[in-house]
Amino acid sequence: MIGFLRGIIIKKQPPLLLLDVQGVGYEIEAPMTTFYALPEVKNEVEIYTHLVVRDDAHLLFGFATEDERHLFRTLIKVNGVGAKMGLTILSGIEADEFASCVKNNDTDRLVKLPGVGKKTAERLIIEMRDRLDDLATTTVTRSKDKSNISNDPVNEAVSALIGLGYKPQEASKFVLAVANDDMTSEELIREALKNSVKK
Repeated sequence: MIGFLRGIIIKKQPPLLLLDVQGVGYEIEAPMTTFYALPEVKNEVEIYTHLVVRDDAHLLFGFATEDERHLFRTLIKVNGVGAKMGLTILSGIEADEFASCVKNNDTDRLVKLPGVGKKTAERLIIEMRDRLDDLATTTVTRSKDKSNISNDPVNEAVSALIGLGYKPQEASKFVLAVANDDMTSEELIREALKNSVKK
């Protein structure tokens, strides 16, 4: 597997990028979010990569960050989402914003992406919710300061249940089933645990 490439940009023609790595030219398909982060042609760059091997081709996809690559890899595991749609989704939305949409059940934002209809948006949210746990944690931690995170009792309660051994999807389901606006994280955890025993 090719994990990353470091080389000189020879050509940028979205979605294709031509990278010279010590005399070997690699054709890489990349989302627009990666193109926005690239330096000008003839400059050196490091690209995180994902190789797709098919019967008729070997396709190399490139990403500016490991979070983007992680999101792409989880997207292509969703039923009905191939590599091309994965690139389209990443081109229209940042990784941390996508994680936020999934976490907040924001289908309205997802259907604005090219090729994503209502059913696909719903499938993305359902199938990606537990898969994006790690990505959401890193991106939220990076984009918000800790005081904002500690003010979200639902997130704290879900994290606590995950720490107790529940699967992320189960934890979210149990917490959301009992959640009220005025509840503290401790109250949410207590009620969610009671609720989980009844199931």
